[in-house]
Amino acid sequence: MSFAFEQLPLAVQLRDEHTFDNFYGGDNSLLLAQLQAQINGGERYIYLYGSEGSGCTHLLQAACHHAGSQGLSSVYLPLAELAHYPPTALFEGLEQLALVCIDELQAIAGDTQWEEALFHLFNRLDRAGVTLTIAANCAVRALPLGLADLASRLSWGMVYQLKPLEDAQQMQLLQLRAAQRGLDISSEVAQFIVHRCQRRTPALMALLDDLDTASLKEQRRLTIPFIKSVKGW
Repeated sequence: MSFAFEQLPLAVQLRDEHTFDNFYGGDNSLLLAQLQAQINGGERYIYLYGSEGSGCTHLLQAACHHAGSQGLSSVYLPLAELAHYPPTALFEGLEQLALVCIDELQAIAGDTQWEEALFHLFNRLDRAGVTLTIAANCAVRALPLGLADLASRLSWGMVYQLKPLEDAQQMQLLQLRAAQRGLDISSEVAQFIVHRCQRRTPALMALLDDLDTASLKEQRRLTIPFIKSVKGW
């Protein structure tokens, strides 16, 4: 059994809510469709990038959930969390899987040991026909990579930039996630929240967590006066 299979279950957990059904795509519907089809004979390699909170992590974990629902093996590797592991050992045996999802590529860009290990992993996965999805916070050309061959490999497949949600889309996302929790948020209330919260999905979801807790505790509906009292706005 490889180092990855022995250690990673203790270090990396997929979030239950990070599924394709729970992702509000906005203008990213093409990417969503490609990722859903990837494990079933679609594009073997996809590189996606977007700013923090744009949804890259959600989509990579959703791809792993999707693979698991079909009885296929997968692994999710957030490199910012795993940079303290030896890369060669971390990548050992991954060609035995059906899907490999590598997140936060920017965390190891410029590190010779990591870049070489990733280059060799890419080649092994390609030879074995393993589906690969990689995410970063910027395009390949903007990464400070020292290994030109790795940069070339990373540019092989489909490349997508996750488009940020507009305010109206943020409102729809908020209402969707609230409804999934059994909460009713009107368009007026959603607009009030979005205009006062950071324009980042994680911040919006964290705020929804707070409001959900407060609503349950106080047995109150999510109205603008109630939200003002909870958040001090």
